[in-house]
Amino acid sequence: MDGTLAASGFPLSERNPMTVGEALISLLESYGVDTVFGIPGVHTVELYRGLASSKIRHVTPRHEQGAAFMADGYARASGRPGVAFVITGPGLTNTITAMGQARADSVPMLVVSSVNALPTLGKGLGYLHELPDQRGMMEQVALASIRITQPEQLPAALEHAFTLFASARPGPVHIEVPLDVMAKPAAGLSLGAVVKGPPAPDSAAIDEAVRMMRAASRPLILAGGGARRAEAPLRQLAERLGSPVVLTANGRGLMHGHPLAVPASPSLKAVRRLIAEADLVVAAGTEFGPTDYDMYGDGGFAMPANLVRIDIDAGQLARRPAKLAVQADCRAALEAILSSLGEAAAFEAQSSQGAAHARTARESAWQEIGPAMQEQVRVVEAIRDTLPDAFIIGDSTQPVYAANLYYDHDRPGGWFNAATGFGALGYGPPAAIGAALAAPDAPVVCLTGDGGFQFTLPEIGAALDAGANVVFVVWNNRGYREIE
Repeated sequence: MDGTLAASGFPLSERNPMTVGEALISLLESYGVDTVFGIPGVHTVELYRGLASSKIRHVTPRHEQGAAFMADGYARASGRPGVAFVITGPGLTNTITAMGQARADSVPMLVVSSVNALPTLGKGLGYLHELPDQRGMMEQVALASIRITQPEQLPAALEHAFTLFASARPGPVHIEVPLDVMAKPAAGLSLGAVVKGPPAPDSAAIDEAVRMMRAASRPLILAGGGARRAEAPLRQLAERLGSPVVLTANGRGLMHGHPLAVPASPSLKAVRRLIAEADLVVAAGTEFGPTDYDMYGDGGFAMPANLVRIDIDAGQLARRPAKLAVQADCRAALEAILSSLGEAAAFEAQSSQGAAHARTARESAWQEIGPAMQEQVRVVEAIRDTLPDAFIIGDSTQPVYAANLYYDHDRPGGWFNAATGFGALGYGPPAAIGAALAAPDAPVVCLTGDGGFQFTLPEIGAALDAGANVVFVVWNNRGYREIE
């Protein structure tokens, strides 16, 4: 859709007069938003006027980058979009790094900002926080950047954002409201939530996937971050096929301790051999990004020839073609495959072989990473074993790199970090705060280096203010040792 929404003709109803800023808060409530992260400013006063009378909790970070990183951690831990409020200009530009990380890792994030008054935009008149083209800048990092120019456009903007989160590969969405529009009356807007879901799996594609699985004698599953909320059908499919399951960094926590699980990076030679020896590879929710599949940059990973890809996003499927592409939410697709596949008895001969292949890959991968990285992985395992079912949120630091190579977490979606994808230093502390606020009953650990910790060190004050129970573990090697 076009970045500037046309008036949508939503039905009006009688209600007490409110401004556009206040109406936006009411709309967020209707979409189930219960927490926003932001720093109040003159340019966002109307949003905060609405927050004062709402049930939404406001968390104040020490920096706008921290607000967006907190929204990221909140989204990953809760499964719901994280929301940040920032001011025009520098407030918004401070969020760009965090939005880049969210886009790389498919994290649903809504960033709401103000922008200068409509008559001034693009004229270079020197207004406070002025940019030549704020929305044009955000279009380079966000899935969409939408400007509200009339109150009637507000419901359609929120509908578009939350439909993107639910129906395609999620990521950051930006909505900006000019100062002169933010304070306009918005009485009578339809403030109910409207969300379109993802496409249902195509039945013909499911039938073809099942045919290919029945014909395979040595199948293998690759599970990425897109499968992290589909553990039950993933486990059932692996057991039915007798298929090893290789987990990318964002897939860790799935199938913890299972004999078919291979919690090791496809950048390792042992895992690449396992993939190459399969006669069918089913890739569920993985983009085949180099930070998982070729982190050493040696070009040694080859895309499987007999490949079934399951992904919610058509664009992602087009980037790396497969013999069969299934566009659907991973959970829905795996459940549809299971219902058509038949009983496990047909695959009994493969079951013990699959477990043996997975065990060989695990043992070889563990030896391949070497003693130094093994020792760092043991540190992460000690944290996991001391605090079962915890969220461990990492920054770009040595034990996180090591564990991304080989580590078996015990909670689906409970291991995530900034050492893959965009690779933003300083991610860990604020993201852990967001996770702790989303899941207050779970242990939350931030594993960060002494270098990266200093990027967002002030956010420990925000953790204290918000009552976010986070254990900060600092890997102190007194420098940027990974680079050294």
